[in-house]
Amino acid sequence: MKAIICTKYGPPEVLQLKEVEKPKPKDNEVLIIIHATTVHIGDTKIRSLNPGLGFVKDLLVKTIMRIIIGFTGPRRKILGMELAGEIEATGKEVNLFKKGDQVFAATEMRFGAYAEYTCLPEDGVLAIKPAI
Repeated sequence: MKAIICTKYGPPEVLQLKEVEKPKPKDNEVLIIIHATTVHIGDTKIRSLNPGLGFVKDLLVKTIMRIIIGFTGPRRKILGMELAGEIEATGKEVNLFKKGDQVFAATEMRFGAYAEYTCLPEDGVLAIKPAI
């Protein structure tokens, strides 16, 4: 599958379109084919490692971010925090969703929405899209 990969911190030019392995859902997860995502302010702050709080606060926040997210670049290379898509497959313990369900979700700090597919836990921030 194709995904936008972030291997180091910096401007938008550090993002690269790459071919990566399609994820497989764990027993409690759903596999979602992503139809739409957002360019979330959180993604841009993580990618640029620029919290925009002022010099002293930025220095402290950048240090904490590097410890949590990754020292030279994000540990989770596929950013993206919000998505809309369709359930393509479910793990064997999933009861709330079925193949074909139209959903929207927030990946939170799992990231992964800048790709064609992602897996999310059934009990994550995931809901059926309302009918129009």
